[in-house]
Amino acid sequence: MSSLRNDVESAPPPAVERALAAARVADETRGTDVQVLDLRGLTQVFDYFVVATGTSRRQLHAMADEIEQMMKRQMHDARRGIEGYEEGRWIVLDYGDVVVHLFDAESREYWGIEQLWSDSKPVPVPLAGAVTR
Repeated sequence: MSSLRNDVESAPPPAVERALAAARVADETRGTDVQVLDLRGLTQVFDYFVVATGTSRRQLHAMADEIEQMMKRQMHDARRGIEGYEEGRWIVLDYGDVVVHLFDAESREYWGIEQLWSDSKPVPVPLAGAVTR
């Protein structure tokens, strides 16, 4: 019985909570234009995208590293995959039902992920600065 209780206690929180937590970390590490997109009903592959822009490769790495640490320590969620870390222009962190996209400004504009998923619903993100950038 205690094994079952430990599994429940260490299970990750719902996807929306993890997406919002990742968005807060992106904001706290000076990411801009931080957004969470609700993709439920549009695809069965994932539920939420977190999208943010960084100003440099170093900043994108810092955002990715901080999000990974928070997801692991506070959300008890292990990353399933990562792409683009070495290039540092578009980093994708895959947490299964939550996928985090960290772009430099040029890549974000070029790929237009918000336009590709324009049928998604934006999720209000309570950020530390209280002003959406």
